[in-house]
Amino acid sequence: MLRSLHLKLMLIMLLLITSLMTVVGAFLMTNVTSFYTDAFYSQMKAVFDESNTGFVQSLRMEAAGDDGAARLQTMIEVSAGSLGIDSRTRNYYILDAKSGKCLASSDTRGGDDLRDTANLLAARNGQVGQTRDITANYMDVAIPISGGNNHFIIYILDNRENVNELNSQLFMIILQSLLFGLLIAVLLSFLLSKTMTLPIERLTSSAEHIAAGDFGSRIAVESSDEIGILTTTFNEMSETLQTTINEVKSERNKLDTLFLHMTDGVVAFSRDRSIMQFNPAAEQMLRQKDMSALRYDDLFQPQVDFDYVLALHSPFYEDCEYTVADTTLEVHLTPFSNDTEGGVLAVLHDVTQQRRDQEIRREFVANVSHELRTPLTNVRSYAETLHDASDVPPETANGFLDVIISETDRMAHIVQDLLTLSKFDYGHMEMNMTRFPLSDAVDGVCNAVEMAARNHRHTLVRSYQSLPVIMGDRGRLTQVLMNIVGNAIKYTPDGGRIELRGGTEGEEAWLEVSDNGIGIPAKDRAHVFERFYRVDKARSRESGGTGLGLSIAAEIVAQHSGTLSLVDRDGPGTTFRITLPICQDVQEAPHDETN
Repeated sequence: MLRSLHLKLMLIMLLLITSLMTVVGAFLMTNVTSFYTDAFYSQMKAVFDESNTGFVQSLRMEAAGDDGAARLQTMIEVSAGSLGIDSRTRNYYILDAKSGKCLASSDTRGGDDLRDTANLLAARNGQVGQTRDITANYMDVAIPISGGNNHFIIYILDNRENVNELNSQLFMIILQSLLFGLLIAVLLSFLLSKTMTLPIERLTSSAEHIAAGDFGSRIAVESSDEIGILTTTFNEMSETLQTTINEVKSERNKLDTLFLHMTDGVVAFSRDRSIMQFNPAAEQMLRQKDMSALRYDDLFQPQVDFDYVLALHSPFYEDCEYTVADTTLEVHLTPFSNDTEGGVLAVLHDVTQQRRDQEIRREFVANVSHELRTPLTNVRSYAETLHDASDVPPETANGFLDVIISETDRMAHIVQDLLTLSKFDYGHMEMNMTRFPLSDAVDGVCNAVEMAARNHRHTLVRSYQSLPVIMGDRGRLTQVLMNIVGNAIKYTPDGGRIELRGGTEGEEAWLEVSDNGIGIPAKDRAHVFERFYRVDKARSRESGGTGLGLSIAAEIVAQHSGTLSLVDRDGPGTTFRITLPICQDVQEAPHDETN
């Protein structure tokens, strides 16, 4: 409860008033006592001082008589007013100087019970006793008077009852004033503390709302003093903080979204090499179910030492490759902070396809170089023979020319395949969309390859009957079928079986080309439609393949909103399936600027 500023201000005000009244009361009571004491001794001095020779001489003369004590009493009674004798608080006593016996007194009780005070003892020794003792509960003066053979002491004693009564009344007045002052202090301190603490309470309440995440609360500015300035500054701070927090949240949301959905994997390691954070992409790339249980040593320590990376300074980093099963990851390692809370950040990039593409490009360059070199070598050889030999028979020369034309056609076919893929890439492939019977196109393909099938002793089976009329580019679709059926004839051992099936399913027509040949290994099935990819590179090279036929076929079918896929099947052989929409919107094809 004492932590309340309101209560503290009230207690301070009460303590201040109490201390002030206590000091004032003590000062007043001390000064009243001192004033009364000074007045007593001044009054006695004025009466009995040697400067008042007439009164003192008269006392001595009266003391010389036989009844000196009575005469002294008469003179003291006459001067009672100037001495302040009131027989209640202040009395006089006429004592025998030798025996100290009280001979006369204004005190009704007599003077038998008088104490031997310091002043009284001094008077008995013949000296005027007027020593002050402010701590005593009395005031006294003892004056020795001698006349003839008589020796007396006039003793004035004040029991300070007036002073005590005055101090008591003064104390009660001070106490009443204190109580009244405390009451006023309570009221004023309450109002003052409320005036001071109410804005602070509002600031505290607003600060609690801000701490709870509510930055919209504002405090009304009701004054232009320091509290008002503080309130204005607090409102400005709250508004600035709200703007800053919103900007930070926005940026954090962007970063969180980017972190969660980025294709590259990110893993953050703390200084103790444990994983602090990771994104789903990293979990998928590393193929781990519980990433939080892993450490840096379990992943990248064999490639790059953790302490070495931690000692690097921006913008330096370290690269390495990490292989998981058949996936190749390129890992960028860099420290993300230099303080004790920092660690190492690993960015994972899947370069499997990139490495595969590089390998495919190298193989493609080698294959195309070989495919072009072989016909070029033949063309050059036969052309040089015709050029150098003047006695070549016409029949032989015509045979050489046939070879040159054949090899030239072969090179033109390779170049045409490359040009076709380039057109697909740049969207310049023009499709001549018309309606035609699909069965006529399939029959045409079968008739075209029938002689090649017989040469290999293949059985060509047609298992389709009524195929629909579809919308498409007949020439391009015929090219697709020729490629698939031609591959079946080429890669099926002599005496094989090649079957063409077809039909409709809903709004789609489908065709399947099956053979019982060498088939395609499981590891290559996912890549057969990739450009430049060849299952058996040696046999493909011998048969003149470049790995572009199925890629071109897949692009053509995709341009018809269809699909070309490899069907999973048991046993040897291969089955390709083509699906085409029977009806589709005809759109104007882009102009082929290369034609």
